[in-house]
Amino acid sequence: MHKPNKNQKDMPFNFPILLTWLRVALIPLVVGVFYLPDLWLSPFEKGMASTTIFIVAAVTDWFDGFLARRWNQTSSFGAFLDPVADKLMVAGALLVLVQLDRVNAVIAFVIIGREITISALREWMAQIGASKSVAVSSLGKIKTTAQMVAIPMLLYYDMLFGVDTKMLGSWLLLVAAVLTVWSMFYYLRKAWPLIKETTDRMG
Repeated sequence: MHKPNKNQKDMPFNFPILLTWLRVALIPLVVGVFYLPDLWLSPFEKGMASTTIFIVAAVTDWFDGFLARRWNQTSSFGAFLDPVADKLMVAGALLVLVQLDRVNAVIAFVIIGREITISALREWMAQIGASKSVAVSSLGKIKTTAQMVAIPMLLYYDMLFGVDTKMLGSWLLLVAAVLTVWSMFYYLRKAWPLIKETTDRMG
């Protein structure tokens, strides 16, 4: 993940940001491969292709942040684009999994709804200069890990080295959904004093 360097002039384009844009470009492919005619790709090949694309996109998420820090190329634009790309990737994959009846719509709604809520909260907190109150927690990182392992398993949706990815992916996504709700209340609780203070001033 990009973290802007306050001492550095914002750079709207560099290699880490190019990787982030690549991740954005891969999102339609994760979804679109399932809509190719069966004459072009079998259902198994579609799952394999979508899983591979998703994993490549997920790897760029780690790699662009690593390079941005290593090369001192962090920027405000990168800090904005990186989480947007992550959320688009997860939302796109979850929506196609709901369409394929591999994920319950309620679970997808909980995960996507949480991302929208926390993103809005972080934007508001940043505007009032209190963004550190909703900094990423270890709970959120565990949730993200479970989610990013579950989704490719459900895209693949077949046996892999004796592992039933259907069942394991479903359980991991359920765990991610529970952690999603837990982490959302954690962030809201951290921000509640400021929310209450702002509400009282407006009242």
